Parts: sequence; C-alpha cells; structure tokens
Amino acid sequence: MAYTKIHAITATVNKAVDYICNPAKTDEGILISSYGCSPETAAYDFKFALSKTSQSDPNKAYHLIQSFLPGEVSYKEANQIGVELADKLLEGKYSYVVTTHIDRGHVHNHIIFCAADNIDHKKYHDCKKTYYNIRGLSDELCREHELSVITPGEKRGKAYKEWQAGKSGSAWKEQLKADIDEAIKTAATYEDCIELICAKGYEVKGESFGENAHKFISFRPLDREHFVRGSAKSLGTEYTKERIKERTAEKALVKGKKRAPFPTRKKPLVRDYSKRSLIDTTEDKFADSPGLKHWADIQNLKIATASYSQAGSIAELERQITAKSTLAKAARESLVETERQLKDLGQILKYAQQYKDNHIYHVRYKKSKDKDAYLRRHETELILHDGAENMLKRFGIDLKNLDVEKLCSDYNALYFKKQTLQKTYKSAEKETTDLNRKLSNLNQYLSRTSEQQVIDKKPDKNRQFL
Repeated sequence: MAYTKIHAITATVNKAVDYICNPAKTDEGILISSYGCSPETAAYDFKFALSKTSQSDPNKAYHLIQSFLPGEVSYKEANQIGVELADKLLEGKYSYVVTTHIDRGHVHNHIIFCAADNIDHKKYHDCKKTYYNIRGLSDELCREHELSVITPGEKRGKAYKEWQAGKSGSAWKEQLKADIDEAIKTAATYEDCIELICAKGYEVKGESFGENAHKFISFRPLDREHFVRGSAKSLGTEYTKERIKERTAEKALVKGKKRAPFPTRKKPLVRDYSKRSLIDTTEDKFADSPGLKHWADIQNLKIATASYSQAGSIAELERQITAKSTLAKAARESLVETERQLKDLGQILKYAQQYKDNHIYHVRYKKSKDKDAYLRRHETELILHDGAENMLKRFGIDLKNLDVEKLCSDYNALYFKKQTLQKTYKSAEKETTDLNRKLSNLNQYLSRTSEQQVIDKKPDKNRQFL
C-alpha cells in the first residue's frame, strides 16, 4: 500500500532536485534514476523544455512523493516501482528524476518531472482527475509487486461506523427490541430471558416483580449513558416486563415445556457433593475390599442425591444446561463483535492522534511561500499527516469534526462492555460445566443402579430349593 502526494514547483527547481538526490539520502546516489535528462543538469534540461511551450502558467516542474508502509518493500524494489510509475504516468513525454530515500523509518520515492513535455510542448495538467490517475497507477503497481492495497469502498471500519450511528440515533432501540425478541424466542423462563438480554451487552434493572419492585423494566447498552424504559411509550406494549414474561411463558407452553420451579433450600449443605464426580467402583480394589466398596457406594449415593436435589428432575437439569449453553453462546458472540469493534476503533484512534499531531505542519505547508524548502524540513510530518488523513477517510471519519477525546470515550465504553461480557461468558461456561457434571453423575448412578438390580434378581444356580 503506497500513499501519493503531488505539488507544483514554481521556482528553485535546482534546489528541489539537489534535495532529492542528496547522497546521504539515496545510498550514495545508487537509488537515483532519470529519463530525458541527467540528475546533475535536470534544472537546465527542464528550462529548455519550458522555453518551447506557449502556456504561461508559472509551474516549472512537479514533485510527486510515493510513500510505502514500513517493512513492506526493499529500497531497490521501491526505486523500481517509482520508475515504473513515472513511465506509466508520463508515457515517455516528460523528463523526470526518481530517487528513493533511506534516511527515514518508511521507504519513499521522490519523482520530479518537468511541467512541459518534450514532444508536444504542452504542460502537465494537475487536477483531481490526474491525481486519481496517479493513485490508481500506484495501487496497480503495488498489486503487481504483491504489496498491500486498500481498495475504495473496502469494508473496513464499518463495524465502528454502524455502532456509532446506532449510538447517536434511534436505530439502537430497534436493535434492542430485536435482541429482546430473540431472547424470548430462545429462553425457556423469564429469568433465562433476562440473562440472555444481559449477555447480548445490556444492563437491565427493574426486572423483578413484587411490592417494592420498579414499575418499569429498563435497558441500557453498556456503551450508552441512559436507560430506556420497557414501557408502551418508549419501546411498545410488547416490551413491558409483564408482557416479556407472558410471551416467554406462552412460547414455553406452545412447545410443551412446562417447567418445574427450583426447590429452595433454607440451609446450605455442609459439603456440596454435587461438585464431585462419581467413584468408579468397577476397579479391582473395590472387588477385593467389600468395606471400601460400601464406602464408595455411600459416597456415590450422596453425590447423586445432591445433584438431583438441586435440579428437581433430570428434565429440569437438561433444561438448565440448554439455557446456560445458549447464554454462553450469546455472550461469546457479543464478545467477538465487541472485540472487532475495539480493534477498528483502536486503529482509528491511532490515525486520529497521528493526524492531530501533524496537522499543523500541513497547514503551515499550505501557507508557506517556499513549499520545497518547508517540505525538506518537515517531510516526515507531512507524510505522516497525509497517511493518517487517507486512512481516516477510508474509515469514514469526518475530519472537520474529528474529536479525539470523544473517540477515547467511545473506546473506553466499548472496553467496559467487553469486560462485562467476558464475566458473563466465563460464568455461563462454568455453570454449564457444573450442570453437565451433575447430569453425568445422575445418568451414571441410575444406570449402575439398574444394572445392579438386574443382577440381584437373577436366580442363583447353586441355590438348592427344598
């Protein structure tokens, strides 16, 4: 990927050529190429070509800069690309000098060409159309040399733009309603529905029922300042907490999933046997020791009882596993999307700060009377400014209203959202693992008990009947 910049030279062509041909910058003159002139006599060659044109504009030459990303291209290849760009752009009509500078952290070419061509004696017309032609030719050469290119309209930064647009307008309310609908569709209970909404990146308050409960449920995306009520006026009658609970229950009844409430336990167990796994009593040591097997059977009974008592039934345990798995999946999807937005916004912040730090040099360059002299003194700052400007435009950022502090605030809000979703995801994953262990314990215990009952019912062949 290369950035291009061009400006006219109205005086001191010799100084501009001397600057770009500086031996300290061009590896002792190795990275210098020319056409239709000699670097040492370019100013005189340009003057001779200009004397043959009848056009009176003051432009004597043009200075084109082509800058590459650090570490992407060698100096020799960059110089070759610069020559190829000059040949394609000028079509053999204009004299030029191409140099590649090695004194900066980024590889870049300088191309100075005469404003008048040597064939028709017409002057080069510098405008938006010709500049876009330069940029198109540069991108084409980058592709040929397998360098990175950002094409116009590429979907980069769109995630942040959409997030910002939704944040500033009313689109986020439609997204909230869509997320609530999806949570209702997925959840089996009202409690599961609220958890799913939280997992999608929302803070919820007032969801409980009772005498001291809030009248309205309220929702707030973690990146916004204010809550929105789940009332008929704000979101519609279908999004009050009463209606959300009814819709969830109606959906569960349609699917035939009548739920059993969790049994409440007033006093916690001294030891939570449900966190343990069943002991495998099929090992030889248990067969050789009836006492050890008896102890293991008692432990397994405690583990199975604890698992069953906390769930109420195997069907309820399976429902809990489904709900927690769905919750973990929703939180993970929201987390991935938030991390992608953070990455895009981080890039925007980097270029925004770079643009802000170097914009003063761009302003002074525009106002300077001797642009070539100013460019020689502040070449790095100007290239960094133009590169940042191009990248911000590709991200769709309005440079006139660029607010770095607001971008930092948005980044912090997204980072807080990421942390909250990480906690929800880890908690749901842990609960899913615990529930799966309980279900496995119950299934194994019941399977073993059934097998043991079958063995006990088998008649003893050695038993004698009187």
